[in-house]
Amino acid sequence: MGNPLTFRLTAAQEADITQAQALLASIDPPAAVIADKGYDADAFVQAIADTGALAVIPPRRNRHQPRSWDTHRYRARHLIENLFARLKQFRRLATRYDKLASHCAAFILLACTCVWMA
Repeated sequence: MGNPLTFRLTAAQEADITQAQALLASIDPPAAVIADKGYDADAFVQAIADTGALAVIPPRRNRHQPRSWDTHRYRARHLIENLFARLKQFRRLATRYDKLASHCAAFILLACTCVWMA
């Protein structure tokens, strides 16, 4: 429904896909995993398939063998984008005021709690 389930903090210069498999392992196996082209890696798509879920990730343009993907299900990704828009309403998160990872994680939990309650 577009509500946060879990999160992992990474350094600003680190790619998000480095934590994708750990996030996938930390939740109950979903029916489908919807992500953008940045998550189109063979290892991650295989990890999704190993859980029994469907990978709804459009292939990158430079793929030699493009995979098929469900364009109809991919439209539900706007729920995820709406979540990030709601979280950015918290100015402290959007501008990254916190220097310590523990402080940032605590405020993300507080913001996610507010999103769940709304």
